[in-house]
Amino acid sequence: MPINNAIQELQRQRLLLEIEYNCEKEAYRRQTETMGLARQVKRGDAWYPIRVGKSYWNSLNQLSLEVFRTDDEEITHNFEYGRPVCLFRVEEHEGKTEIRYAQHPGMVNYVDGDRLVMMLPDEATVVEWQQRDHVGIQLFFDETSYKLMFEALGRVMQAKGNRLAYLRDLFYSHQQVERFHFEPLRFPWLNVTQEQAVNEVLRAKDVLVIHGPPGTGKTTTLVEAIDETLRRESQVLVCAQSNMAVDWIAEQLVDRGINVLRIGNPTRVNDKMLSFTYERRFEAHPDYPQLWSIRKTIREMRGQRRKNGESYHQRLDRLKSRATEIELRIHHELMDSARVIASTLVGAANRLLDGQRFGTLFIDEAAQALEAACWIPIRRVSRVVFAGDHCQLPPTVKSIAALKGGLGKTLMERIVENKPEVVTLLQVQYRMREEIMRFSSREFYHGKVATAPQVSHRSILDYDEAITWIDTSDRNFHEAFVGETFGRINKEEAELTLDTLEQYYARIGKQRILDERIDVGIISPYRAQVQYLRRQIRKKEFFKPYRHLITVNTVDGFQGQERDIILISLVRANDEGQIGFLRDLRRMNVAITRARMKLIILGDAHTMTRHPFYRRLYEYVGAGSKEQDREQGAGGKGQENSP
Repeated sequence: MPINNAIQELQRQRLLLEIEYNCEKEAYRRQTETMGLARQVKRGDAWYPIRVGKSYWNSLNQLSLEVFRTDDEEITHNFEYGRPVCLFRVEEHEGKTEIRYAQHPGMVNYVDGDRLVMMLPDEATVVEWQQRDHVGIQLFFDETSYKLMFEALGRVMQAKGNRLAYLRDLFYSHQQVERFHFEPLRFPWLNVTQEQAVNEVLRAKDVLVIHGPPGTGKTTTLVEAIDETLRRESQVLVCAQSNMAVDWIAEQLVDRGINVLRIGNPTRVNDKMLSFTYERRFEAHPDYPQLWSIRKTIREMRGQRRKNGESYHQRLDRLKSRATEIELRIHHELMDSARVIASTLVGAANRLLDGQRFGTLFIDEAAQALEAACWIPIRRVSRVVFAGDHCQLPPTVKSIAALKGGLGKTLMERIVENKPEVVTLLQVQYRMREEIMRFSSREFYHGKVATAPQVSHRSILDYDEAITWIDTSDRNFHEAFVGETFGRINKEEAELTLDTLEQYYARIGKQRILDERIDVGIISPYRAQVQYLRRQIRKKEFFKPYRHLITVNTVDGFQGQERDIILISLVRANDEGQIGFLRDLRRMNVAITRARMKLIILGDAHTMTRHPFYRRLYEYVGAGSKEQDREQGAGGKGQENSP
């Protein structure tokens, strides 16, 4: 593709991103003005009421404030590091309830259970919030992420005669990539396709894509590739779309003994995860107590009433210069000693990385990242390794117009299309029984993904079919709308889902479930159904001993996870055969490939099978059941492994 075509395509991306930005901003405004506070709390976008705790200056000299959730609701919230938040208070005026927001929004530093720490601008006042009742905190519109993505696109379009311009023109064309040539290295602990992927990473001069279908050991391969790259380079940059994905790969690298420096805070706050964050490393430095003392003196001086006189200003300037000198020394020592710098894609714009250059950037979860977000870290590097699976969940795009225009098409997908020669497919999966994976392999991976022998035939019960579809079309179940956002719910199907799990548990036996920690995932594409299922599980006495082994979430919430047993409640049941966003088949690919040994699908076949994909799945499950019946007929009656 000529240079001007690349820039035209990037301009189109910018236009689509503006449409998405305006759509999300308008949706946030509408939601804030019209959606009740209780609804926002239920959605996990707000905590109310809260107790405001102490304020303090953290090791990076940022004003920090603790808040504590005080309600008893076990609602999964959406607060995580880097997301903008705002305090508010609820006031009664002439019989009307009004919500008043703080003048200065902040940013989540970290969340630990019911405790959240937010960072505030220096000029913010916190005393008034610490002394008030009826205070809450809610997610704010994320202006910063959009600003950084727009800036990144602008930089890429303006690049001339440098490495960024070269990568831009390469990615948008069919131009041949450059490679090193050497005999393949052997990694006996990897399978053949994983070994090949690591070798391809080492040979790539410009770009490589590691395509990792479910259960194929993408993270294992990526960690090995990073480790091998570090034998040739002093430092690499590792990014991902979500904090959770960054945490996961950073933890695997730390377990390999690699010095990782995490820019930003992890989603799970424990000592192991926190120990490799920049903030913790900074305050653990031997020079930090001296720096803390100087900063304290500066704040005390600023708080004095009398600030006149030459000696005051001279002393203040001297202290500030000394603090800056120590800060820079600690910063350079932390950066120089780290072998891996890890952050989210947006986090790669952090001022802590100003002036840093890297040989290689590894982007995990690349198939879930908007193209504009990927360009943020690419400006700092010479070559890029993308890892992900474009046959699983796509990026989240809220504007239908932007989605139709192609905003959901990722940079990884673009490269897969333009340069199939740089794609290396992992082809052996270690998660699922053969029958579960075979359908996904056939539908999404041209039948190329095989099952490792050690997991191919494992099951919880003897002679148990791997996949069951419980058809609800003859039960007169109906989907319904619920709430202001018109979420979809099918209460009868939810009840049947839990009854089905209860019956399956009874076949396995309580003691065995607890001893072997047989875990269960209940998935529904619709949040309203998920919340209803969670409430019903809490109410049912039967599930009390097993609650710690049961997870209920949306498809998106299960990305990257796996369970022994998966139940999927499809919800849709209507006479028109409407299935909404279930037409995005990548979503279903994620759902069905979470199961290790048993997959149970509950759905209205009459509604679902009007779509050819779901018809093939329904027929595949039915054919598998008939095959199972034949095997049992030939081999005698199966015995269940109950205790």
